[in-house]
Amino acid sequence: MPEERKPQNFEAKLQQQDWRFSVSEESSVLEAALIAGIALPNSCRNGSCRTCMCSLVSGQVAYKIEWPGLSKEEKEEGMILPCVAIALTDLVLLVPHAYKKTEEN
Repeated sequence: MPEERKPQNFEAKLQQQDWRFSVSEESSVLEAALIAGIALPNSCRNGSCRTCMCSLVSGQVAYKIEWPGLSKEEKEEGMILPCVAIALTDLVLLVPHAYKKTEEN
């Protein structure tokens, strides 16, 4: 019987805040951040509204959808949509409006 493959986990770091969280290759970057108690700006969660758009400082992502709501130029500048992005490596992100979730928010 073939050995069951465990999902790979990567580390994501928010550069300005120096917050870190684990990202499984089975979840989006946004989902992983929310599970870790870190709120990233978001709305539609399907790659079209662009609310979550942020800068990928380093690392690589793939997308759950064929063409997320980013222009070619935005992709070339390193912009990503965490709501539909899957980590392929450890990531460093620039997300100025991220905050830690509390019971009040």
